Amino acid sequence: MPASVSRVGRLICISVLIALLAACSSSGRRGGGYYLDDGPDAVPPANLDAVPDAIPKIEPFVAGTSKPYVVFGKTYTPDLSGGPYKVQGRASWYGRKFHGNATATGERYNMYTMTAAHPTLPLPSYARVTRVSTGKSVVVRVNDRGPFLNDRVIDLSYVAAYKLGMLGPGSAEVLVERITPDQIRNWQSAPAPNNVASAPEATAPPLTASSNPPRIEPQAPAPSRLIEPTPLPPPPEAPVQLAAAPSAPANVTATSPQASPSSKTAVAPNSMFLQLGAFADASKAHALAARVSSQIPAELGTSVRVDQNASNLYRVRIGPFASRDAAVQAVSPIQTSTGVAPSLSPP
Repeated sequence: MPASVSRVGRLICISVLIALLAACSSSGRRGGGYYLDDGPDAVPPANLDAVPDAIPKIEPFVAGTSKPYVVFGKTYTPDLSGGPYKVQGRASWYGRKFHGNATATGERYNMYTMTAAHPTLPLPSYARVTRVSTGKSVVVRVNDRGPFLNDRVIDLSYVAAYKLGMLGPGSAEVLVERITPDQIRNWQSAPAPNNVASAPEATAPPLTASSNPPRIEPQAPAPSRLIEPTPLPPPPEAPVQLAAAPSAPANVTATSPQASPSSKTAVAPNSMFLQLGAFADASKAHALAARVSSQIPAELGTSVRVDQNASNLYRVRIGPFASRDAAVQAVSPIQTSTGVAPSLSPP
């Protein structure tokens, strides 16, 4: 009898140990896109819809972030070529666990600004991230390294993931396209709109030698699904014609009270558009264009158009505006009248 009790006791101890080990192994990443002990604040700010996209600009690379590095035995080589980059894969996000910590650039991570982490894009740089299932896109500033999970191509800030509608599932299939320096040079410099709410600042104690190191996800990597990079349309140096879609005209099918320029209308190189969305399905793009065409303020003197970009996405855009400053000033009235937050889009 004592021997039986002893064996039962040992079995119980082994079972408890196995359960503890299983719990430890699951405390890294869960099925979603963030750590088990990560996530949003208990009471996030109420103005997340008004947080504007990152505004691309030419910035010098941060020293020390441009050299090859090794994580989990895999070597990553930053791409400093300045050329186009386009990859489709899973995006995840990170939140309060890293809020206020140092990023790879030395800046503090702010989960309420439009930033992202990427393994090889230069730091800092800018990228457009489009959720494949919805066509919704955002522009983020890449200022951190990661993710190093086997199926992730980019880690988004909390607010960027919120604007793509992927907080709940934790991850989503996206298309990541670098905004090249040549494209950025075509954008006029202009201050951010004063009528768009700014993101709350991160609060954290001063960085010290004992501060948290840059984040590394505890899981071995594997190659992500890479799409052979195809050049994004370069910014026009002179007026160009917008390309037409194969199955439907790429020009506007729904217009505002003002006449809409056709796809053959020359567009000034310094002009700017406001993009409401991008869709793989042309019918969805035309439906959105038809809905908002009667909603945008007539005094803006602009029209709604649907055109197809190099990624075969149908973009719903308003414009052209004579300058970037004019487009920025139109962000608030368009968002108020249509309920859709537009993003800046060059010709």
